[in-house]
Amino acid sequence: MSTATVPTKSTTADRFNAQHVVVIGSGLAGLTAALRLRRGGARVTLVTKGVGGLQLGQGTVDVLGYTPGRVEKPYEAVKELASKHPEHPYAKIGVEAVREGIDFLREVTGDSYLLGDGETTINLPTAVGAIRPTALVPPSMIKGNLKDGDKVIVIGLAQYKDFHAGLIAQNIDRATLPGGGHASARAVVVDFEPREGEYDATGLSIARSLDNARTRRALAEGLKGFVNPGEIVALPAVLGIDNHSEVLADFTKILGAEVFEIASLPPCVPGMRLNNKLVVTAKNERVDYVLGSKVTGCKVTDGKVVSVTVGTVGAAKEIKADAVVLAGGGFESGALKLDSHGHLHETILDLPVTMPEGVKEEDLVHGDYWGSPQPLFQCGVEVDENMLVTYQGKPVHSNVYAAGGVIAGATRWQEKSGEGVALGSAIKAADAILSSVGAGAATRERN
Repeated sequence: MSTATVPTKSTTADRFNAQHVVVIGSGLAGLTAALRLRRGGARVTLVTKGVGGLQLGQGTVDVLGYTPGRVEKPYEAVKELASKHPEHPYAKIGVEAVREGIDFLREVTGDSYLLGDGETTINLPTAVGAIRPTALVPPSMIKGNLKDGDKVIVIGLAQYKDFHAGLIAQNIDRATLPGGGHASARAVVVDFEPREGEYDATGLSIARSLDNARTRRALAEGLKGFVNPGEIVALPAVLGIDNHSEVLADFTKILGAEVFEIASLPPCVPGMRLNNKLVVTAKNERVDYVLGSKVTGCKVTDGKVVSVTVGTVGAAKEIKADAVVLAGGGFESGALKLDSHGHLHETILDLPVTMPEGVKEEDLVHGDYWGSPQPLFQCGVEVDENMLVTYQGKPVHSNVYAAGGVIAGATRWQEKSGEGVALGSAIKAADAILSSVGAGAATRERN
């Protein structure tokens, strides 16, 4: 558990009535922070220029996959990484906050969206058939955690061009599974038009068509003849968008075999499912969700951000804030930027950006693209143990916190640590805000 105590809604609704937190960004970090704050009793406005990066992901949750060797016990690896690399976000976040973040996300989504506990790595085939480590997976992928001797039939849909069944099967067939052993695999490609005459379909259009019981049962019945006894059926990640649990159950029953999805190229349907679940939950729990508006700056008084400026049609709008959580992502979302003069910028609140120790701006990108990691991608904002944004050890503003990809020190896609950093930092930031607000309210009551 994290060190901060989160009040319950029933005991804090009045206390936090006048307290308002602005969360910037709607990825996993932003949505988690918003829900944690709301459940702690704070009023929350989430402002985002777009729909967030979850839909580009695979619907899985990485904690730590490589260090650089393949990780088998994510929490243990986080603890070891934090002790050896004080510049990494995990050194400030700590393994208990990561664990709390995983538990919180599992509580919010339930077993119909995520399985796993972060204690042991789950290994899944990718869109090219490589075996990658992760921590939490959708129920529709759990049977893809292959073991020695498994036999897999990879079924492709001719109308879905982003899923290459033959390539996936070949690579699974020749791969050595983590821990040793091999699985055999073969490929079959069938015709399936999600709508009549649709010869080049997206994953989402196929998923929507399979939400219809009659359509999915027709496809499953047509696939039965291709599946041999004892084979595990791998399908592209298109098994429904709104009724995914029912779709998976129907395919499993009709085929008489274990079934799993393999994530395809982004945007990816399982990522869309997870995003939809978190956004709907946030709105249902009365998070004020402002989509399509970019935060362009803030107003600071006595070292504290008192409002953020949001670009809207016609004129800018000021949103008052008692605290701010910056969760706008990193370079991939435009929250961090390297300009044409080689200067780094945090583009939302104009916070100072930290570079790896000993690296100059002119050395942030080197020419050996297949060699060591680019120092640029370890740049970001500096934080303390509460995720308060600092610079050279001192707070930049007394009430601005950071969560997720904007934090310096991690090469998230190489380490497979992105979601773990997002969840742990969101929990730390939200709990710090709730604790500070609660302490302030208690002081006011005593006075």
